[in-house]
Amino acid sequence: MKTKVLLVEDEESIRKFVKINLEREGYIIFEAGSGEDGIEIARRERPDIVVLDIMLPGIDGFEVCRTLRSEFPSLGIIMLTAKAEDYDKIMGLQYGTDDYLTKPFNPTELTLRIKSIERRLEPEEEKESNLTIDPPFKIDSYSRKFYKDDVELELTPTEYQIIKIFMTNPGKAMTRDEILRLVWGEDFLGDSKIVDVNIRRLRSKIETNPAKPKYIETVWGTGYRWK
Repeated sequence: MKTKVLLVEDEESIRKFVKINLEREGYIIFEAGSGEDGIEIARRERPDIVVLDIMLPGIDGFEVCRTLRSEFPSLGIIMLTAKAEDYDKIMGLQYGTDDYLTKPFNPTELTLRIKSIERRLEPEEEKESNLTIDPPFKIDSYSRKFYKDDVELELTPTEYQIIKIFMTNPGKAMTRDEILRLVWGEDFLGDSKIVDVNIRRLRSKIETNPAKPKYIETVWGTGYRWK
């Protein structure tokens, strides 16, 4: 089945250019020129991935991201920003984006980012045992679900991949570069801060006290470890 991508961008010229390039790659494309339209189309068409501009008429990209993430936890979201400032990137990640690109961008780079998210959305090969259990946690790789005390926690595709890496490598100190390579892929050209922000989001979901994490331990000067 072809991947469905929703472009939420108010500049029609950029929208058309991106649409042409992505359709050549075989994607099904939906377009929206405002945040309100983007949310409405997402609810109707249920895309797999959203490419979302920050600066939109009406509600901005941050608010659209927050709304879509709350309604569709497994949706892949790539945020576009015309600014090179870290603030917009970090804000977008905190609202739940999986990745970001700064305008102007190469359409080939956008395609690579989309393919990276596609890999995170793909069903995993069924194995003799689909469950990885590390009390109080359990991860089901067949259904791509994660549980704490048998209660399912909603994770983004990126968060799911990170937690899976941790749970299958207990006690191992993972560098940021290792996590970037395993989750975002070899072609990722962004900042390693994307790892730290996703770790903060994960801690807020799984830790009783995120300020004093019990499960995802910071290894100073290295990265993180599943304790």
